Amino acid sequence: MKIRSETSRRLERYFLVAGALLVAVYGSALLYRATSSRFALWRFEKDQTVAARRDPATLSASKGDGDVDVSLWAEKRIRAYRDSLVSKTDSPLAVLQIAKLRIRVPVFDGTDDLTLNRGVGRILGSARLGTSGNVGIAGHRDGFFRGLKDIAVGDDIDLITTEQRAEYIVDQIEIVNPADVRVLQPRSAPSLTLVTCYPFYFVGDAPSRFIVHASLASEQLSNKIQSTSTVFNHP
Repeated sequence: MKIRSETSRRLERYFLVAGALLVAVYGSALLYRATSSRFALWRFEKDQTVAARRDPATLSASKGDGDVDVSLWAEKRIRAYRDSLVSKTDSPLAVLQIAKLRIRVPVFDGTDDLTLNRGVGRILGSARLGTSGNVGIAGHRDGFFRGLKDIAVGDDIDLITTEQRAEYIVDQIEIVNPADVRVLQPRSAPSLTLVTCYPFYFVGDAPSRFIVHASLASEQLSNKIQSTSTVFNHP
């Protein structure tokens, strides 16, 4: 009886220690997941601060706490986003911000599942950030890009890198077939094209793509000035 009792006590202690370790591991995972939801934006802002110190003229991004508003998201997308936080920790290329829609999301390179669960992605083959071409950025309709359902022509979109802040103005919205790659072709001015699936609340694989075209604000202003000048100088 004494031997059995001692064995039982040892087993109890073993299971208590094992249980405590499991609880600690689980708690650590939850804590890491919660804090890493801000990590990409925090790391981007840190890189941006370093760049600004090298060049005082560098434009800085508006600061934010990095919290992600998932109130419009599908439950499946929320779970996928939280799972991705543990797997993807690289620094983003930029931050995409649409103040009107309360969208502030890190931009990564590529459009694989893990990338689009964590943020939005530059479509490979489209122009690189900071160049004069057409930068294509894709995001999930039931995640970061769900707010695009309320976007309108004339809205502002900011694309913020560690070195500059580029302001774009939405000039066209269209719904196309998924095979329509025309939307990513170069336009007459430096452009940004946002791509997501449509309809936004469609159950299953969405049949169409929702496309938001925006041109660099300085280019639009320049075109307006030239147009006005032409009118006034017309004989």
